[in-house]
Amino acid sequence: MENNIQPLDPIAISLGPIQVHWYGLIIGVGIALALIIAMREGERRGLPKDIFADLMLWAIPIAIISARIYYVIFQWDFYSQNPGEIIKLWNGGIAIHGALIGAVITAYIFARKKKISFWQLADVAAPSIILGQAIGRWGNFMNQEAHGGEVSRAFLENMYLPEFIINQMYINGAYYHPTFLYESIWNIIGFIILILLRRANLRRGELFLTYVIWYSIGRFFVEGLRTDSLMLTDTLRIAQTISIALIIGALALIFYRRKTGLADARYLDKA
Repeated sequence: MENNIQPLDPIAISLGPIQVHWYGLIIGVGIALALIIAMREGERRGLPKDIFADLMLWAIPIAIISARIYYVIFQWDFYSQNPGEIIKLWNGGIAIHGALIGAVITAYIFARKKKISFWQLADVAAPSIILGQAIGRWGNFMNQEAHGGEVSRAFLENMYLPEFIINQMYINGAYYHPTFLYESIWNIIGFIILILLRRANLRRGELFLTYVIWYSIGRFFVEGLRTDSLMLTDTLRIAQTISIALIIGALALIFYRRKTGLADARYLDKA
């Protein structure tokens, strides 16, 4: 049976020399949906109508570049020998932590320039960010990357996965953990939680920091299953190390901002 399994075509559209890959298309859909949700919520919170559209013009390209730079740095042994591969984003190889670093720095500078609260921007954007991540993981699925260790077909069938997912997890003669799916589901649950927490009227900044904590917990455990992790040492995974640091940092920020009175404003307060 396995001999007849063919992977899904990673190319969505091919017009002569022009090829549109599913990877980029799926990420684009995730970004577009995230932007729509953030813009609608931003208006309800009294933010300028086009504030997120303006932010995205800067944040998206910077996030993509920083995500790629982050990935290339930790895979320099390969890219130093194959510099032409550095620009081939359609083959995968961007790191979400790198993207978040670039996006957060951009958003902070943007908020300062526009004289609006960075924390309010971050809170409004938090559900959109994690939903975009949930969608984006399906780009990894199409590229047959970001998977876990080897498993049996029976293992996947016992998870009641659709046939197309099981078949796509058949890579080079073996089946693998669909870790892209685990993280996608975790992020969708996180999206629902963040939407519900809006009604709790948390202190400003805490919705975003809750996102950081939730995502980092899931990423820590999913990363432990993956076989393509970026490594800091032979045994230390970069994503797990950063996830722990982010959890500790987010909790410390919540405590510090409450203790010092920097978090007196609430989520439902108008801009």
